[in-house]
Amino acid sequence: MTEPIRIVIADDHPLFREGVSHSLAAEPDLAVVGQAESGEETLRLAMDLVPDVVLLDIGMPGWGGLVTVEKLSQACPATKVVMLTAYDDEDRLLAAFKGGARGYVVKGVPARDLANIVRLVAAGDVYVSRSLAASLLSELSERERNILSLVAEGLTNREIGERVHLAEKTVKNHMTNILGKLRVRSRVEAALLAARQNARK
Repeated sequence: MTEPIRIVIADDHPLFREGVSHSLAAEPDLAVVGQAESGEETLRLAMDLVPDVVLLDIGMPGWGGLVTVEKLSQACPATKVVMLTAYDDEDRLLAAFKGGARGYVVKGVPARDLANIVRLVAAGDVYVSRSLAASLLSELSERERNILSLVAEGLTNREIGERVHLAEKTVKNHMTNILGKLRVRSRVEAALLAARQNARK
């Protein structure tokens, strides 16, 4: 049997932490290995336990989630961070992804969905709620959205250039802009984000 996905839950509300912990621990392939109530405690736990995934609240005392995600990304690059937050807004989403988050989930998501999101992110995927994915992609120009859709089909920059009649270098420049606007680090992540949004249409 494969090892369970090891999770640390960071939130300053004990009742909420316990509820999330209880629902995730009911899944045979998930294991909650620690809980924290501040950013500082989260970093200490993550460095000690090296979990696969940290579920991180944005509004915590001390550092807060947006500072904590940056510190986690630097200190524990193998650990993937999912923001679990009451805030459904683009600015915080962009700041979280810029800091290194791999997922952004609004509190109130059903327990089964949260378990699936943890599995997705642990496997290297990127998760953003449908409304926020649409909001992110709306920042792109029509040309950039077109190029991103071709990336999602698996085309290289050269193949995209041939398809849309642009020089390969121009496509590369567009990709740099796309990654910057979406706050992701690779074309694979950008394609996953686009695919996630397209799958929900």
